[in-house]
Amino acid sequence: MKRLALVIVVAIVCHSLAAAESGDASLQLKQTIALPGVEGRIDHFALDVAGERLFVCALGNNTVEILDLRKGERIHSITGLGAPQGIAYIPELNRIFVANDKGGICKIYDGKSFQAVAQLDFKDDADNVRYDSPTKKIYVGFGSGGIGVVNAVDGKQIGSIKLSAHPEAFELEKNGKRIFVNVPNSRHVAVIDRDKSEVVATWKTDLAFANFPMALDEANHRLFVGCRLPSKLVVLNTDSGDVVAKIDVSGDCDDLFYDTKRHRVYAICGAGKIDIIDQTDPNTYAASARVNTADGARTGLFVPERDTLFVAVPHRGAQQAEIRAYQVE
Repeated sequence: MKRLALVIVVAIVCHSLAAAESGDASLQLKQTIALPGVEGRIDHFALDVAGERLFVCALGNNTVEILDLRKGERIHSITGLGAPQGIAYIPELNRIFVANDKGGICKIYDGKSFQAVAQLDFKDDADNVRYDSPTKKIYVGFGSGGIGVVNAVDGKQIGSIKLSAHPEAFELEKNGKRIFVNVPNSRHVAVIDRDKSEVVATWKTDLAFANFPMALDEANHRLFVGCRLPSKLVVLNTDSGDVVAKIDVSGDCDDLFYDTKRHRVYAICGAGKIDIIDQTDPNTYAASARVNTADGARTGLFVPERDTLFVAVPHRGAQQAEIRAYQVE
């Protein structure tokens, strides 16, 4: 009888692990958009919600690929870029801001003609881009330690915030004045006061390093930091900077998203997985599923308005470059 009970328990555990590995209950692949001719690493995305267009930084290809989500196809490529990394689309201005690693140039394009209308010179390694709609300001991480502040309306730089090393992902508070910035070479998260344009605090991540991606749960005062050494999701209290949880995730995580409706975190990992972490309460987290993608698929975009998680798959071997759209259940 005990042996039978043990067999049943093992069977249940194996079934649960298989379900978690497939992630069938959480994400369903609903669309694949091919990117023929696109080579190398693919970096970050932006979305035109009204126009149903997805903008993809094809870093290794030196292009930005524009996809029509209604047609499920690429409709244009912006060429001649220098390893584009970060991108933002400003719907009220119909402008696209593209930050390039090579030369630190941030180019500004018309969202209809895709013609360049202006550019900003950050000298080196222009990276992540964020837009603050109420103030019409663009924030661009760059160089050996700075966040550039740009007036989105005229495309002019109006300020700069000094950091101790190169910034990776960062998040803007919507109901506050802070910016949270991953600074992996300094092994901390920098907290910026936007009004003062200066760092007012630095937070450690409890011996988890290489902190690149980030997401924010502003309502519950929680900041999610993806670390690669070791592979952990670190949860910080934004009131105190204290670490409240650490969860194992798959390797080479480069994008994190928080789903406010379902209280989940999606970690897109270059090891070929999407890790889904459930938030029971602000201090309690558990990995619930792990969805197989492809080797090197490490960036994407979660769009809550569409209940969709987009993931970039680079060309490697027989696997051609493509964008996969997963329906979030």
